Amino acid sequence: MRNLEKFREDSQLYTWLYRIATNECITFLNKKKQKQNVSLDDDNSSYLSETLADTTYFNGDKAQMKLQQALLTLPEKQRLVFNMKYFEDLKYDEISEILGTSVGALKASYHLAVKKVENFFNNND
Repeated sequence: MRNLEKFREDSQLYTWLYRIATNECITFLNKKKQKQNVSLDDDNSSYLSETLADTTYFNGDKAQMKLQQALLTLPEKQRLVFNMKYFEDLKYDEISEILGTSVGALKASYHLAVKKVENFFNNND
């Protein structure tokens, strides 16, 4: 494993590996959006939502589709925090180690993300 000697052992191996995976995913998505000239931000959420609906990889029901569409409207950082907290059930301390952000900032990001998702559901019946 490359850079294993840089592991400081002041965090869990799991969070270190999770951070590597997260960074690789972000790098991949950034390269993909540059190639396709598509932004992953709010202004292209309708394009991404249509792509999600047309893909053969998504097999969720209507509620799951709506949740994924709501998540596409979130800024990248809020989306990351929401996914880690809601879907991965990570603790704020773990997310803090992975993203290098304070627990307070993460709680605020998660709270804002939840409110935006709720608003999306309420306004898109």
